[in-house]
Amino acid sequence: MKRIFGLFMIGVMLVSMTACAKNSAGDLPGHTTISIDKKEESIELFAMDTYMTVTAYGNQAKCALQVAETRIRQLERLWSVIDPESELYMVNHSNGVPMDVDKVTSKAISFALSMADRTAGALDPTIYPVLTSWGFTTGSYQIPSQDELDSLLQLVGYDKVLLDGQKITVPEGMQMDLGAVAKGYTADIVMSILKDQGITSALIDLGGNIQTVGYKPDGSKWRVGIKDAYGDGNIGVLTVADCAVVSSGGYERYFIGDDGQTYWHIIDPSTGKPADSGLVSATVVCKEGRLGDALSTALFVMGLQDAETQWRECGDFEMILMTQNNELYITEGLEADFALNQSHDGMPVHVIEK
Repeated sequence: MKRIFGLFMIGVMLVSMTACAKNSAGDLPGHTTISIDKKEESIELFAMDTYMTVTAYGNQAKCALQVAETRIRQLERLWSVIDPESELYMVNHSNGVPMDVDKVTSKAISFALSMADRTAGALDPTIYPVLTSWGFTTGSYQIPSQDELDSLLQLVGYDKVLLDGQKITVPEGMQMDLGAVAKGYTADIVMSILKDQGITSALIDLGGNIQTVGYKPDGSKWRVGIKDAYGDGNIGVLTVADCAVVSSGGYERYFIGDDGQTYWHIIDPSTGKPADSGLVSATVVCKEGRLGDALSTALFVMGLQDAETQWRECGDFEMILMTQNNELYITEGLEADFALNQSHDGMPVHVIEK
């Protein structure tokens, strides 16, 4: 039922953590302990093909962020699809021979495969060769022929990947990409690191994948803008605490073909073409970044009706969907925490109820 309202793992070396514990300003002689609402630290880096910013508050913030950055770099080296030294690259070029991988890699792959199964293949980590054929992995955009797509789709199928503990077998010719879960999975790991270091307030932004640790230092909720898929700025603001907010949309990476059509990077695994589900963006709010990352992509592919079904049946996330008709659909759990910007006051907003 809908009603309308008008305005609606790789382990970090123990020595790193020990060093952080000993070097915090509050533990050094001659330093006054600074309250959590005063001491702010941030890191900025480019990793996993995106810009990342992590801001943490507290006396341990600087050291915690150093550990977090080290972990991010380690995960990038494991999961890169273009680095010949990465585990994922070697898996993709194993010619069907079983390979042993790091524990965190096997867990990430296991999660990706489980989400592919949960979404009936709307999310498929073996879609990488098709993405490459469109040029989304290289920047050399092109529209592949139907014959090429038909051939490549024979190499797509998450159910053909075998994972037994830390041993993975990817059939010859197939290639995996963790792009739809890597940032979310990494955000979860970063959040765990910060909490282990005693951080109770932090904001993790991994290329637009937002994860919040607790509340803001002043005790209020974090304000997260929901991007307007049809223009600059945001359509509204969501107030959240201690959760992940992940959006996927056609605005993220796209090109205009010689035929004048817009082609975006979110591919429907059933067709090998950019998803045409009637949605232009999908935002997921949930406890785990990995779940939000996977679902935001899958729901975009599924479309409104199947997304609603997924929400009702699973109950482990909330969502905001924007349609090609410039209408917004928001699940009831977010109604009280979402506000349209004044510039979008006329946008129809539908609340999805159980």
